Amino acid sequence: MDSLLSNLKIAVPKKIYVKDPESSDLGKRIIQHSITLIDEIGFDSFTFKKLGNIIGSNESSIYRYFESKHKLLLYLSSWYWAWIEYQLVFETHSLNPENKLEKAIEIVTRTIKEDSNFSHINEVVLNRIIVNENSKSFLTKEVDQENKEGYFVIYKRIVHRLRDMIIALNPNYKFSSSLASTIIEGSLHQHFLKDHFTSITDCNAGVTPTNFIKNLVLNTLKS
Repeated sequence: MDSLLSNLKIAVPKKIYVKDPESSDLGKRIIQHSITLIDEIGFDSFTFKKLGNIIGSNESSIYRYFESKHKLLLYLSSWYWAWIEYQLVFETHSLNPENKLEKAIEIVTRTIKEDSNFSHINEVVLNRIIVNENSKSFLTKEVDQENKEGYFVIYKRIVHRLRDMIIALNPNYKFSSSLASTIIEGSLHQHFLKDHFTSITDCNAGVTPTNFIKNLVLNTLKS
């Protein structure tokens, strides 16, 4: 899989950016350092001016790639889910329905390890941003219009893949889409609780969100 992934370009919906950041060294530095800065100070405090100071460039150069910090967050979120989708496709290929769903749950809920195929993106840090900030990419007044324009197509595609795996395992289960989206959002929430609100989750150093989600989903589908 590593050799295949090394030849792949993560595809993000073109309407999200003004200029593809993968097309230049400056664009890649914008992505690399925006991930670090958002992780350090949070998305609410993040600005293009602060990013420009770090990369040694002015704000206007960043606006040539993204029209707003919201669009930058959409890009990071879309890149992350596209990266997860590649793993989902390759690692579940040819598995039987139960093993395929179990493996898929592992992929979308597991603790992330850095992928050497993308040197300018630290996936471990990006995962922390997704856990802490992902909801800010769609909890906006513009979500319906952005959805129509295809900004969330990759995220929804992963949910649909999980939904289809659930149906393949138990075609009589009536809530396959709801369960599929719960796998993803429930996992992010449990990762957040594990790090910040330990008294209201059973996830800890020994019990991962993956353990919980697997137990929830597989027992639900067997009942």
